[in-house]
Amino acid sequence: MMPWRGRRRGPRWISFNPNVMMFGPIGRTPEGKIYVYLSEIEALRLVDVENLTQEEAAQKMGISRKTLWTDLTRGRSKLVSAIVNGYMIEIIPDINEK
Repeated sequence: MMPWRGRRRGPRWISFNPNVMMFGPIGRTPEGKIYVYLSEIEALRLVDVENLTQEEAAQKMGISRKTLWTDLTRGRSKLVSAIVNGYMIEIIPDINEK
């Protein structure tokens, strides 16, 4: 793993744990694998499933609205790329979690 560049990710409050941590295409061999952070999934869940505003979701996660927006953008991009290209999707804990 490459050394961290820039400012480290701050802690995020995650209020759920998914039962399934890996998804993949059915009926064919995956072309690759994409890793999605748990915080990105939580941001997507709060905004897209719970229908919270970005401001409300950011407050629930204990982060700024800009940070939430970044997590949403990265998460959406990764998920769409995995679906379009036939990649496996693996949900992993954030880097600063141990």
